[in-house]
Amino acid sequence: MGVLTNNFIAAATNEDYMTPEAVRLVQAAEEMAPRLRERARAADEAGMVPRETVKEMAEAGLFRVLQPKRWGGYELDPRVFYKVQMALARGCMSTAWIYGVIGVHNWQLPLFPEQAQQDVWANGNDGTLIASTYMPVGKAEKVDGGYRFSGRWGFSSGVEHCEWIFLGGLLPKKDNPDELEHTTFLLPRSDFKIEKNWDVLGLRATGSHDIIVEDAFVPEHRTHRTNDHSDAGCPGRETNPHWTYKIPFTQVFQRAVSSACLGATEAAIEEFRTRAGAHVGKHGAKTAEDPNAQMAVAEAMIAVDQLKLVMFRNYDRIVHCARTGEKMPVEERLMQRAQASLVPKLCAERISELLRACAASGMYRSNPIERIFRDIHQARGHIANNADAYARASGAVMLGLPNMDPYI
Repeated sequence: MGVLTNNFIAAATNEDYMTPEAVRLVQAAEEMAPRLRERARAADEAGMVPRETVKEMAEAGLFRVLQPKRWGGYELDPRVFYKVQMALARGCMSTAWIYGVIGVHNWQLPLFPEQAQQDVWANGNDGTLIASTYMPVGKAEKVDGGYRFSGRWGFSSGVEHCEWIFLGGLLPKKDNPDELEHTTFLLPRSDFKIEKNWDVLGLRATGSHDIIVEDAFVPEHRTHRTNDHSDAGCPGRETNPHWTYKIPFTQVFQRAVSSACLGATEAAIEEFRTRAGAHVGKHGAKTAEDPNAQMAVAEAMIAVDQLKLVMFRNYDRIVHCARTGEKMPVEERLMQRAQASLVPKLCAERISELLRACAASGMYRSNPIERIFRDIHQARGHIANNADAYARASGAVMLGLPNMDPYI
């Protein structure tokens, strides 16, 4: 059977960001994928990525891709981060998902005041992991030195592996107290409770449980105005001046919750090709000879190729703007947001066709494509992957209406 690699993607894009460290980290993720594949079904049934898996990722340095060098990280281009995530997803999408949403926090913490970074990473704790749930439901009351903070949040992926957490809330704008803006609050494990209630269709191993906070004190330095991309709004840039930390929040975060779908779809394609070449149905027909199977695999491969090309092309622009200080037009930012959110939708369409082409015997849970089908459809439920909403937001501005997306 013929083999395709990812090299034809690279041929169309500039990969000068793939330093020797970057190559090593991606290779480490690729080498880990077969072990993740072996653990995937048990992790799905247990509702949690194994601690040994998280330990392996940490020991390989994968969580440090976006972490500043001064805190023991590699301070690499975010494209390396997404490549690592896609490689992990070829083994287990739940593992890749928590890698994306935990690992990306090592990019955001450097935007906080220096004291917050010290609180989490000082004194030999630079391997400490941070969970999150950004929904702006936290209730904050201003007090001396900070805020009294309470609330209940859902969907904190991988939280059982983390010692700190980012939680969303709303605070009055500093320059206009009559308006509210999204704020990220940073809290230690001692200040929040985990309510284990993650019983869902897919991404079951992510353990995306609810979080409860009851009247915790959050000092001012542990807050970050999430959508304020100015130097004043990101005081951590004083000690972390690398261009990576000048990229707007959404342009880093959104791909962290969509790119796993690409790696998982690649895994499904690989599984389908192997299966179709060997499987003979009850009526004596070989799956590989089924026109529906031929269409399903070709269209899935085409979709992944196109989506990855757009992703890396867009990131060329994002990196250029971060390096040069050029401000990307709002129309372009909205288009990029819509394109990122479209990834899970298109991958879901293609995985649905692959599973259908497996016929009745493919519906057993022993078929890895069944789990990938569930995982990708679950990923579509993330608010950042609401493709229809972001397409409409982009289209509205292109038709002359004002931009209503507060994250753009």
